[in-house]
Amino acid sequence: DFSLIGLTLAISFLFFFYVRKLFFSAKKQSKNVPEAAGAWPIIGHLHLLNGSQMPHKIFGQMAEKYGPIFRLKLGVNQAVIVSDHKIAKECFTTNVRAFANRPKSIASEILGYNYAMFGLGPYGPYWREIRKIVTTEFLSARRIEMLKHVREFEVRSAVKETYEYWLKNNNTSNNLNGAVKIEMKEWFGNLIMNTMVKLLFGVQYTDKEDEERSKAHIAIRRFFELLGVSVVADFLPYLRWLDIGGHEKIMKATAKEIDFIVEDWLAEHRRKRKLRGNNCGDEEDFMDVMLSICEGKNLHGFDADAIIKATCMAQQTAGTDTTIVTLVWILSLLLNNYEALKKAQDELDTHVGKNRRVQESDIKNLVYLQAIVKESFRLYPAAPLMLPHESIEDCVVSGYDIPKGTRLLVNIWK
Repeated sequence: DFSLIGLTLAISFLFFFYVRKLFFSAKKQSKNVPEAAGAWPIIGHLHLLNGSQMPHKIFGQMAEKYGPIFRLKLGVNQAVIVSDHKIAKECFTTNVRAFANRPKSIASEILGYNYAMFGLGPYGPYWREIRKIVTTEFLSARRIEMLKHVREFEVRSAVKETYEYWLKNNNTSNNLNGAVKIEMKEWFGNLIMNTMVKLLFGVQYTDKEDEERSKAHIAIRRFFELLGVSVVADFLPYLRWLDIGGHEKIMKATAKEIDFIVEDWLAEHRRKRKLRGNNCGDEEDFMDVMLSICEGKNLHGFDADAIIKATCMAQQTAGTDTTIVTLVWILSLLLNNYEALKKAQDELDTHVGKNRRVQESDIKNLVYLQAIVKESFRLYPAAPLMLPHESIEDCVVSGYDIPKGTRLLVNIWK
């Protein structure tokens, strides 16, 4: 009888632990971010992105089916797609440190000076040190105010060139009552590019150097485009040797071209510093500041030249394309909404008048214009998908377990 009781108890305990294991396994599994259907062996969901439709729109359609957070397998990488502002806020507040990293990519390696470029490199001591330099020496209120005259000069020059272009072409047979057509995307592009190059590198092109300026602009724009390119090897790294699509070859050629241009600017800065005895002036450009801080130093395995060139190009990248896209959308929206355009003009007439130019100090009074900019950001974000992040540790987002090494893509457009 005792042996029968013992056997019964043993079976009961085994059954209890078995049921307990099943329960906790199911509970743990239920915490995984739901995965979208349609994954193929090896490539995962990559085939779903191989079409004419933009990724942010594809992700938006998938969010309608799978919810505001879902998981994709992109080759060897696991990626979580977030399409909800509350979940995105949780990622970058509660889990800000967990998602501080950027995933490695071929573009970041080749074009970003082997991950020396701030914003594209891995999170760590080097990243924190460069961020501190950028924040205090380029984005601080003091530095922005100090370089205000550069921005004002470039705007005046652009308006003057436009007026001269109108004078030259308003009498042609193709005009419409004296009107002249201007490609505003190109106009904004030249204005922002000239301003950023002047702020960062101190380079001011003259009319005689228009060809040189054009070459530099084309090279920088190609650099921007390639930075956003994802290649097959980013998802299937063992195929890198094939260089499918030839993107890596193009990236290397562009990186060499850009480095030649920036190296020339850096050498000119060193020459000028030598002539003035390394005395720092109040109107230094950012490359001059970086030289003062980094010259002769080796930070976390990167030499001074790589740090200076990579950090300057990072700011050029961050401040150019997004600004151009935003300005084009603002202008397009205003031209298609005459009532809003009229209100903006009336506000400018009230607070600025017609006898002087708009100053940066006027912005605080231009409340309606600020609202136009914010609404344009909301309707047409410059980058519909945020740059990818990567978790450096396990974390929990919206109740789901996110393992270390998971990529995070936030769909702002959705």
